[in-house]
Amino acid sequence: MSTQSRKIQLMDTTLRDGEQTQGVSFTPTEKVSIAKALLQSLRVDRIEVASARVSEGEKEAVTSINTWAKQAGFAGCVEVLGFVDHTKSVDWILATGGNVINLLTKGSEKHCREQLGKTLAQHTDDIIRTVDYALQKNLTVNVYLEDWSNGYQNSPDYVYELMNSLQHTGISHFMLPDTLGVLSPEEVFVSLGDMCTRYPMLAFDFHPHNDYGLATANVMAAVRAGVSSIHCTINCLGERAGNASLAEVAVVLRDKMGLQIAIDESHLAHVSNMVENFSGKRVAANAPIIGADVFTQTAGIHADGDQKGGLYKTKLRPERFSRTHSYALGKMSGKASLKKNLEQLDLNLSEENQKKVLERIVSLGDSKQTITTDDLPFIIADVLESKDYQHIKLLNCSITSGLNLESTASIRVSIDGAKHTMTGSGNGGFSAFMDAISKVMQSHNYALPTLANYEVRIPKGGHTDALTECVITWDCGGELRKTRAVHANQVFAGVLAALKIINMQLHELSQA
Repeated sequence: MSTQSRKIQLMDTTLRDGEQTQGVSFTPTEKVSIAKALLQSLRVDRIEVASARVSEGEKEAVTSINTWAKQAGFAGCVEVLGFVDHTKSVDWILATGGNVINLLTKGSEKHCREQLGKTLAQHTDDIIRTVDYALQKNLTVNVYLEDWSNGYQNSPDYVYELMNSLQHTGISHFMLPDTLGVLSPEEVFVSLGDMCTRYPMLAFDFHPHNDYGLATANVMAAVRAGVSSIHCTINCLGERAGNASLAEVAVVLRDKMGLQIAIDESHLAHVSNMVENFSGKRVAANAPIIGADVFTQTAGIHADGDQKGGLYKTKLRPERFSRTHSYALGKMSGKASLKKNLEQLDLNLSEENQKKVLERIVSLGDSKQTITTDDLPFIIADVLESKDYQHIKLLNCSITSGLNLESTASIRVSIDGAKHTMTGSGNGGFSAFMDAISKVMQSHNYALPTLANYEVRIPKGGHTDALTECVITWDCGGELRKTRAVHANQVFAGVLAALKIINMQLHELSQA
């Protein structure tokens, strides 16, 4: 079936099926916030927000969502899963102010026989009775055929007979789940194509799961087969391997299939972050569209290609999603990576200083995998203020600290070619290092200046793995002098700053 100019609905079920993720339970307030973001900001066509009769907290959340939805013009967009229980689920949904019931029926003969202990005829009678009651109460009725994928493969006649019995009962959407995520794209295309051909007047939804990592590919096959609505969740939340990612599905349908969808892409990252925070389930850094690193170039050759002509850019530009392109700094960086970051900070450095800064970045990359743009001013300040004095070199250093234990340091240094090994102890790692280095320097008739101030900071908004800048103020016989150093480990940043004052004073002594 041609997909050109077709409109595809996206139904988000983060608040219902997504909440079946292990360890995820949204509070009523969180549910309302997510529902508003999905409908008002992201512009999802429909949302499924709960299962009927679960708890009073669930009822409170659904009532609040429905109250807001009616005021905001989204009343028909909020759906609740209900059960084949005649009046109970329907009355529960009505009590919350709801308009739509998604009725859970058995889409496989095995489920009907072994779980319900009923024949198809008995189950069909129960379904029709519940559907009739819901329609009498003016609810819109959609129907899930639970475990449809296995039902279609193992007992297709059961599926056909169930559909034949329900097709004229006033059901709006027939929702076909791959409940256990067992289908391949080819199987999706064949089975859903058959359903759409047999029942051309009915509206079919596809509800994929991602157990084989095929959810997005299966969505593409379902749309080609003729399905008009797709079910997704934010951040792939869902039982086991989760559901189809709304971000992936929206972008793939738009870019790869030329379909019309209502989603406002500029809010994908914002809604993803909200759900990540509320659910406690972290998004992988390399998750398509929404991952923290997906718009970051690491290799210097890629930055160079972008600098010379956008050679490594695609339709997936970060601006589409209210995000920005970044060029990671680390041991794989080149001049173009540094230049891109300097442009972002509106900084200019000479070629010579760029070379020095890049050398430091590559060196730091061995101890810290990624260096951010926020780290860069620290590195620049450190490099430009450094003097190339090498009177004392730190060859090895091991510092050990423990709770309620004195810290110890073991160091090996070279002073004008002579090697020294020493240990020290103190109240903290830096104190232990200072004890050890002071002992070494005594043999060279040198005493470290008094420490007047000690400052440690990370970039504004930095993460726990951010570079640390240490600035130490020394009292050198009444003259205050500062040294600065940068390192991924805050203790070693202090160690490097201390070595700088020693090198500076040893150099002055050698010139006297």
